Amino acid sequence: MIKSPKKTLKAGTYVDTAHVDSVIRTYKQERWVQNTERIGKEDSLSCWYSIEELQEYIETAKQHGADGIKIYFAAYPKDFKKNPDYAGRQSVVLVATKQKETETGVVNKDVYIDGEKGVQILAYNFGSLCPPYCGGKGVGPDEGVGIAIVDIKDKGLSVI
Repeated sequence: MIKSPKKTLKAGTYVDTAHVDSVIRTYKQERWVQNTERIGKEDSLSCWYSIEELQEYIETAKQHGADGIKIYFAAYPKDFKKNPDYAGRQSVVLVATKQKETETGVVNKDVYIDGEKGVQILAYNFGSLCPPYCGGKGVGPDEGVGIAIVDIKDKGLSVI
């Protein structure tokens, strides 16, 4: 029996600094300002995870049959008690997925596993948000890529 080689499951590509700078600047100008005004404090601009914990999550996902990860945009509730500094701020949630062929095409189905609380989605959250946790620095020009001058209406201009 001849087996055909496994298809590579790849959706992204490496990008350069100019691309990263452009998309982050666009986000700050078109989304971040409005989010910040709506929640009454600077919204998060990034969510950090260590390579070690990401590798552990990926290994766990693979052990349960996953072949991909969806990264959902998310926001904590305004009354988030588990970490009040995160209340109202945006985040990301990583969800293990398995690609399935269906009659209508290929879909990436969320992976569920049996755990202590019964069957649960295999997901990862609670990275270090910036703000509020920016390594001792505020959000500003020293943060690197994506620097933007943003018009905050009656509050003037801000460099973020």
